[in-house]
Amino acid sequence: MNFIATEHQHIRFNPLKGEWVLVSPHRMKRPWAGQIEKLQEEAIPRHDSTNPLCPRVERASGKVNPDYSSTFVFTNDFPALLEDVPSPPDSDDPFFHTKAARGTCRVMCFHPWSDLTLPLMTIPEILEVINRWIQELTELGQKYTWVQIFENKGAIMGCSNPHPHCQIWASSFLPNEPSIKDIKQKEYYAKYGRPMLIDYVNRELEKKERIVVSNNHWVILVPYWAVWPYEVMVLPRRHLIRMTDMDEEEKVALANIIKIITTKYDNLFHCSFPYSMGWHGAPTGSYLNEDCNYWTFHGCYFPPLLRSATVKKFMVGYEMLAQSQRDLTAEQAASKLRELPDIHYKVRVD
Repeated sequence: MNFIATEHQHIRFNPLKGEWVLVSPHRMKRPWAGQIEKLQEEAIPRHDSTNPLCPRVERASGKVNPDYSSTFVFTNDFPALLEDVPSPPDSDDPFFHTKAARGTCRVMCFHPWSDLTLPLMTIPEILEVINRWIQELTELGQKYTWVQIFENKGAIMGCSNPHPHCQIWASSFLPNEPSIKDIKQKEYYAKYGRPMLIDYVNRELEKKERIVVSNNHWVILVPYWAVWPYEVMVLPRRHLIRMTDMDEEEKVALANIIKIITTKYDNLFHCSFPYSMGWHGAPTGSYLNEDCNYWTFHGCYFPPLLRSATVKKFMVGYEMLAQSQRDLTAEQAASKLRELPDIHYKVRVD
């Protein structure tokens, strides 16, 4: 019997994190008797006087949002990280080891209208979002080691407010995910003398098996080692270390490709496609004075939906206790996304 990737289980290695993922494509043939999510395509008002993210609305802190017309950033009223907190006592105990953690958490509204999402925004509007991301990273990166920009979209991903927004958490420490990426990229650079993810994107451009969409500056692909069903990476063609390294053409090209991939996501199951996404680049703070050429700036989208708008992938038993597992190959996922139209299903084409 010959091995067929779309029929037979196998494990794939993620060199960026030093982890393996179990791929079990034959499981897609099994009937689904698990939880079915409710498809929520509720009409969202453009402005809601009770929504704390809308213009001119009072938030829980008592502060009133300005009548903003583009992006708007404010310090989270319920932050996970604070700047002025006492440090825990020093300890060498291997079981009860604690370190200080300081930071700040901000909320960034993409647009004043609550009924818009990124795929339905214009390119100039998305470009405004990108420019504000860069502004926040530049400011917070002067002080903090890590600035995590991320978006949770949809109630299924824990988002409690439908208004288009993301969060920005800046911390005095390097969190686990970027920490392991820092280690693995540095090891690869020391061995080969080239950035790992630039080598990787060039190999993917040669193979053309997992690319979803690309333009002159960016490539979006389903990584060979993807965990989530329709997970994608956003990779630059030019070596960029941080988001702040982009030139004007790259920013516009990124706005275009963000609109395309989020449109394809919505078109997959004809719903406002949920996901968690975020950007990873070289650490900031003291790292700004260090050689970080081994890093490559990139984005990650992690959508939970598996079979339809109402069936999601659960990360439970085996994933929690053993390792990640997926039910369709990266190539199958890339093919489905690639074949979807670039025009949103809600947009009428005359």
